[in-house]
Amino acid sequence: MKAVLFHGSGKPLEITEVPTPQPGAGEILVKVAACGVCHTDLHYIDHDVPTFKDPPLILGHEPSGIVAGTGSGVKNFKDGDRVLLPAVLTCGYCPNCRIGKENICDNMVMFGNHIDGAYAEYVIAPAKDAIHMPDDVPLEEGSIIADAISTPFHAVVNRGQVRAGDNVVVFGCGGVGINTVQIAAAVGASVIAVDIVPEKLEMAKKLGAQGTVNAKDVERIDKTIKKMTGGGADVTFEAIGNPNTIQDAFACIRKGGRTVVIGYTHKNVELPASKIMFFEQEIIGSLGCRPVDYPRIVEMARTGKIKLKELVTGKFPLEKIDDAFDLLRTNDPHALRSIVIP
Repeated sequence: MKAVLFHGSGKPLEITEVPTPQPGAGEILVKVAACGVCHTDLHYIDHDVPTFKDPPLILGHEPSGIVAGTGSGVKNFKDGDRVLLPAVLTCGYCPNCRIGKENICDNMVMFGNHIDGAYAEYVIAPAKDAIHMPDDVPLEEGSIIADAISTPFHAVVNRGQVRAGDNVVVFGCGGVGINTVQIAAAVGASVIAVDIVPEKLEMAKKLGAQGTVNAKDVERIDKTIKKMTGGGADVTFEAIGNPNTIQDAFACIRKGGRTVVIGYTHKNVELPASKIMFFEQEIIGSLGCRPVDYPRIVEMARTGKIKLKELVTGKFPLEKIDDAFDLLRTNDPHALRSIVIP
């Protein structure tokens, strides 16, 4: 099969022929329909972030496709079935999995990190982790559910506990943030989007934001947000991974409010412990998504509550994968999510 091999940070990706994997017991072989292009991959390629499996490795952790083979013992899938593969596979037996926190599984395995991913014509996956995709969900665009939509869903519904009528503020309208906006709006929140790029704020409006703030245009974002929300947001989300915006997001919540950090940063963040205690404010982390939530997300996409096609702004064949990553590097405000189609 044709695949894109990653040989290490700073080294060029190689498009080459490799043996087509064969499914073992409990596994399915998936012919890849599409795989999302993510900043996580770019961290491996450009920024010396190590993968758990030593290169060479096939990257790509946001795949959808069609079952092209099954191993022994597989009963819930057959050849021709349309499937979505979660970005992270869980063990099911560690303490976190047993209490329903599979997204922080002690033995998690990630496509394109621990095992070969989906920048290839075929990928192997455990049948227990695959999700059936209805015929009326577009298979190519639906690939982004695996990460770009499921991660914000978990942040909004499970970690942020957003309810209808809540005032929600989302900091950062990139690939993850823009979906945090549309999911919070879909569950009934009044959403304000914060960014410094006008085009991203316009897209946030199209996906359900009732208000927007360009952070460059205000002297103090916390005063602006508290005025707009009548005292502060119920829940804020930071989807950038910047210590300054994490502080801003926390400064914008009301008494008893909650800040959810989705963006990653290796830097320390200083926050006022007195407010956390005295105002019963919360700051919470959010990672990935639980397997149990994927069918709910797929159903929201099927019924149009979550938009897919509007978010996929670039489609590239395997041979043009470098162009997809170059587009990601430019931070083009019109480029929300690209997918690779083998």
